Amino acid sequence: MNDLSSSLEQQSSESQPLEEVNSAAQAEPEAVIPEETVTYLQFIYNQALVYLRETLDHIVLLIFVYTLLCLVLYKLLFHRFGRWLKVVRKSRLPANSARALLVTAHPDDESMFFGPTILELRRRNCRVFILCLSEGNFNQQGDVRRQELWDACESLGIKPEDITLLNATHLRDDPALEWKTVTIANQILKHLEALGADLLITFDKSGVSGHPNHCAIYHATASLCLAGLVPNKCKVLTLESVNVCRKYISILDLPITLLLSTNWSVLSWQSRLAVQNAMRLHRSQMVWFRKLYLKFSRYMIINSLREINQSDVEFEILDS
Repeated sequence: MNDLSSSLEQQSSESQPLEEVNSAAQAEPEAVIPEETVTYLQFIYNQALVYLRETLDHIVLLIFVYTLLCLVLYKLLFHRFGRWLKVVRKSRLPANSARALLVTAHPDDESMFFGPTILELRRRNCRVFILCLSEGNFNQQGDVRRQELWDACESLGIKPEDITLLNATHLRDDPALEWKTVTIANQILKHLEALGADLLITFDKSGVSGHPNHCAIYHATASLCLAGLVPNKCKVLTLESVNVCRKYISILDLPITLLLSTNWSVLSWQSRLAVQNAMRLHRSQMVWFRKLYLKFSRYMIINSLREINQSDVEFEILDS
């Protein structure tokens, strides 16, 4: 009995310190953020909101002013008052070109990328020849795309007899197939000499869309310039590739083009419809994203081109 009472007393004495600790912990006051800190954080938050709101307002205003500038500039291009002032020109391409050779990789390239240039050259009564290096048989639609090319070119004012479509196994429509520079260069040179062309137009080194077949044509053209094989009377223009933002802002790219480019062609809104209709004739290629391309791409209404020669190619090689 004495042992039991002593053990109870011992447990009671041990529990007392624990109770004292718990009561002491409960008695400690909770951490409170000073009122000055809360006020300061609230001030920073409000200032950030004001700054963000003002920044967005400035961005919206800037976009509005830039869009208005583009519309006014575009209107001036085709208004007789703008032509009288000679402030801007709707096209600047080599003068007195009588026969132009356009070299493309696939059927639909001529409408998708070069439409403004073709229509401007035709307006000047320049005869445009098309050399398409493949029949676009990547999806086994070669025969269909051949007819689509003829229909689209006819709508752009190019005669059927002025179209050459190659069907060579070593120049198949295939991004994985390397097109030999020598093969392409020989084809281009042969047609330049046979047609007596005084203007050669093709892709630049980025190929607009980055397609390897497009880029291969540029390298072949550059090799001809580097070797001095391009006829002296023939000028070479390459279609400038632009970044994605510029590529899909339609006429909003107009001021940038006029500032940065040396050769260009800008279509009226009505002529733009002609290029779109030509592209729609490539029915086998009209998937959903190309329909968006027709609406927003600058290449439906603006072409900017750069003239290259032997010295330009040499400089590019050294620069790379």
